[in-house]
Amino acid sequence: MHVTLKDIAADCRVDVATVSRALNNAYGVHDGTREKVLAAAARLNYRPNSLAKGLATGHSSTLAMVISDIRNPFFAELARGAEDAAYKNGYDLALCNSDLNPSKQVRYVRSLLEKRVEGILMNTVARLSRAEQEELSGSGVPIVLLNRPAASIRGFSTVLADNYHGGYLVGNYLVACGHRVIGHLTGPREHGNLAERAKGFLKALEGGKAMAVIARGHHTSQGAYEMMKKLLSRRCDLTAVFAANDAMAFGVIRAVFETGRRVPDDISVVGFDNVEVAAMIRPPLTTIHQPKYEMGWAAAEILLKQAARESGWMPEHRLFEVKLVERESCRCLARGRKDQGHGA
Repeated sequence: MHVTLKDIAADCRVDVATVSRALNNAYGVHDGTREKVLAAAARLNYRPNSLAKGLATGHSSTLAMVISDIRNPFFAELARGAEDAAYKNGYDLALCNSDLNPSKQVRYVRSLLEKRVEGILMNTVARLSRAEQEELSGSGVPIVLLNRPAASIRGFSTVLADNYHGGYLVGNYLVACGHRVIGHLTGPREHGNLAERAKGFLKALEGGKAMAVIARGHHTSQGAYEMMKKLLSRRCDLTAVFAANDAMAFGVIRAVFETGRRVPDDISVVGFDNVEVAAMIRPPLTTIHQPKYEMGWAAAEILLKQAARESGWMPEHRLFEVKLVERESCRCLARGRKDQGHGA
């Protein structure tokens, strides 16, 4: 049975208010009574009802994180950073997977608000409608968006890497390596991070430097695998592929090998994220590094700071730098490749 304050009060023959003050080390309780209450609580195996306490105080000491899919290694590292920051400050972190489903995302967010979480970290899977933006901003709960540039949405804090520059680095690097027909596998146009990566990539190819072949679909390993199989059946002139994230790059590599081709001998592959597994696969993946753990920590840090304020807060925006990590999944077709593909 769940032991309540009433049970402890009956055991100690004091009132419930005295038990509450003793357990919370509040003023006005005799030392002997406090020791008696604490001993009874330990003997009866009393556990505080954090939900009830949160309802009474308005503080749940809980943050929430809504992501697409924790199976993507990027989110695992991001979540770890957020959880460590929350734990250090005495908070719990609740994790929800939207599975790239906008309806599921909205349902989770509303449920979390009802549970009085003190901040929400969101990797939005679709553009927030005006009504949804108003609903969230009017909740009084601080929210940090992970894949929306600060200029694209008002009233919310943002934490993200410089996706545009990362995409530009990839395009510049592949052009400098002599690739002239380059595939880019990405997700839906409304996905903020992926859209910025595509923009930077296409910018680097301007002026006839190379031709981009764009394919859109599910930005998962399986989604990229299916897109790549179709792309290889239609285009025999591709020499390189830029996958919008590392999980997609793994799917691309699988498709390349299954069609009898080799990486990088026949097709060069570049990813984005630099998850831990990227250095372990064969061949090791050339990719864009973004500081995932640090981004998760920063997002939780913003939520904690804003949740601690009794009055309103101003949105905060943090942009993290990226860099190209060159490994063995790309082959240089041009002699004397320039160094213009490198840098942060």
